[in-house]
Amino acid sequence: MKIKQFILATIMLIAAIPSMRSAEYMREITVAADGSGDFKTITEALEAIRAYMDYRVTVNIKNGEYHEKVIIPSWLENVDFIGEDPEKTIITYNDYAKLDNMGTFRTYTMRVDGCDMTFKNLTIRNNAGRVGQAVALHTEGTNLKFENCRFLGDQDTLFLAGHDSELEFDNCYIEGTTDFIFGPATVWFEDCDIHSKADSYITAASTPEDVEIGFVFKNCRLTADPEVKKVYLGRPWRPYAYTAFIDCEMGDHITAAGWDNWRNPENEKTARYSESGSKGPGANESGRVSWARKLNDAARIKKM
Repeated sequence: MKIKQFILATIMLIAAIPSMRSAEYMREITVAADGSGDFKTITEALEAIRAYMDYRVTVNIKNGEYHEKVIIPSWLENVDFIGEDPEKTIITYNDYAKLDNMGTFRTYTMRVDGCDMTFKNLTIRNNAGRVGQAVALHTEGTNLKFENCRFLGDQDTLFLAGHDSELEFDNCYIEGTTDFIFGPATVWFEDCDIHSKADSYITAASTPEDVEIGFVFKNCRLTADPEVKKVYLGRPWRPYAYTAFIDCEMGDHITAAGWDNWRNPENEKTARYSESGSKGPGANESGRVSWARKLNDAARIKKM
């Protein structure tokens, strides 16, 4: 009789294990630096999200400054990270390329390897200062959307990687000094403020030759600090760099030439640079370099 009871109890315990495990994972998570939420850090919250889940998870991030280097791994997907206020919900770190010889690609404040994610009402900042390459956001995943976010830094603020990655930035503020939007991904920027803090270059696309579209800026505003007088729209980090500006407002800091060949005339034969409907004092299409292309396919380029 006791043996039967033991077997029955064991079977019931085994049957309960899946539900016990599922209870560890949460679909609604609150992060609060002051300890009033489920977790105090974003990194801790990531451990409460189930890998490869088939449902969406919302991570609500309360106002506060989160000094942490965040890595969102590739096995996480279908997650929405929602800040309370983009001016007050700040994720920040201060690594830079020359620090312990870490190089550009390890300097990120946040790295997103996961896919199918949304980020809203957040500031992602690298506050290392003007010490060389210092990435705020590094993306490797695809189907990533950033809404009403701020990206603060100097050189190399946004590294948008992934050969086949597609990303979207809506109503965001992006600032930097040199090449502060760079990488090989296909990216749609709409209604964004692109703010230059030094005489330099905005974009450094490295679009692969077999990728049709790289960076597209639609209805964006190009602004600068008062002392900034000479900024290029882009230079090609790799030969087939693709960057297009459509219906954008350009301040007088944008140089008439518009584009630079990165000290290599051969790039002029391959770089895919174009604009359409530019307006404002920096919209001098007649003065652009002769090798810039006419954007005849503006109707074909649309939000991913």
